[in-house]
Amino acid sequence: MATEEMKVNLIEFYSTLQRIKQSIKEPNGVLEYEIKTLAAKLSALGVNIENLNL
Repeated sequence: MATEEMKVNLIEFYSTLQRIKQSIKEPNGVLEYEIKTLAAKLSALGVNIENLNL
């Protein structure tokens, strides 16, 4: 998988997790951890996620 393709896939997954987070009302530690981990991966690839947060 090429780096650009990986970035696109990770961005799509990050967006999906953000929508899930917004749809549930109670805190979810596992979801928060997954979002933080994915944010770190995107950051390591040079992707700015500020505009991706809901």
